[in-house]
Amino acid sequence: MRVILDTNRYIDFCRGEPSVQAVLRQAESVFLPFVTLAELRAGFRCGTLGRRNEATLVRFLASPRVSVLQPDEQTTHVYAGLFAQLRAQGTPIPTNDLWIASLAVQHDLLLCSRDAHFDHLPQLARC
Repeated sequence: MRVILDTNRYIDFCRGEPSVQAVLRQAESVFLPFVTLAELRAGFRCGTLGRRNEATLVRFLASPRVSVLQPDEQTTHVYAGLFAQLRAQGTPIPTNDLWIASLAVQHDLLLCSRDAHFDHLPQLARC
């Protein structure tokens, strides 16, 4: 199983949420999209535990099973297709989440997120 983490599930993992920890233990690969990384670091900058949270993130990223996932030209094609689909359905989602969904679809990854708006993309595998 290869999973991609949304910001809320990374936070759940750090808080010891058993269901997320179980998924990540079973995963052969864990991908943190660039957007999730940016959202986390933005939150760290605005919070009171920024240094501690950054240190935890750096340890997480040091795992050989964890990789940061960046978009490429193909991602933009997937993004455009998902954007058009959501627009036609009348079910837009936040831009950052559209990037996460695009990377998940492009790389055939299982998305771990609590956000219900991802349900508007049936081609997106979820955990």
